[in-house]
Amino acid sequence: VTLFPVVLTLSAGGSATFFCNISMENDPGLEYNLNWYKEMNHSQAQKIAEISWNNSQTKTEKYLLTNHAPVFKIEILNLHQNDSGSYYCGLIAFFESDKVVESNRSHLVVTAAPAKTNTTNAPEVEEGIPLENTKAVLLGILLLDGVVVLLMFGYLTVTYRRRDEQKPPSENTSAKEENPPIVSVSTVDYGVLEFQCDRHTQVSVDSRLVNQTEYATIIFPEEKPVTPERRKKHQD
Repeated sequence: VTLFPVVLTLSAGGSATFFCNISMENDPGLEYNLNWYKEMNHSQAQKIAEISWNNSQTKTEKYLLTNHAPVFKIEILNLHQNDSGSYYCGLIAFFESDKVVESNRSHLVVTAAPAKTNTTNAPEVEEGIPLENTKAVLLGILLLDGVVVLLMFGYLTVTYRRRDEQKPPSENTSAKEENPPIVSVSTVDYGVLEFQCDRHTQVSVDSRLVNQTEYATIIFPEEKPVTPERRKKHQD
């Protein structure tokens, strides 16, 4: 009865597999059980699992045994560090004088599971890249974002203007028709301009000037907008 591999070193959380090879050349019709044992710190061996000659597979929470006679396999599942120790298999033959045959010892070493890397953290800046280059890249990204925002704003502005121009004239002029413009109407006011003279003063005919000019200053009031009332008054 032989056991291999001789040494296994694995991380916690995985599984370890050992193979036990038995020879039945002298008695091919042998009936037997195959037991698996574990030793810790060279203490007394402890039986951990078994499988019979006519059973193809046996599974527990911790071990999976498979019969591929003359080779038997044991898988130690969900490894922990306390699974470290020495393992061997033992053949228990029925109806034989030499009932127990043990294999050599194989040693299992279970190490701590590797620390998981946190992939959610932001990527660190490589040591070979200067800080100035990083700042320049960030500044370029910000400028590019600003250009994109300006282009979008310009596109929206042009789009809204085109929509306003494509509206029917009734919609564009509705606001203007609500407040009609004040129409300026020219009016003419007539008056009489009189010159005062002193009738009591007698002026001789000879002293009168042939061409006599009179001067007057005419002041017109400030023109007011024509309202409907004023228009009616002028018409009357």
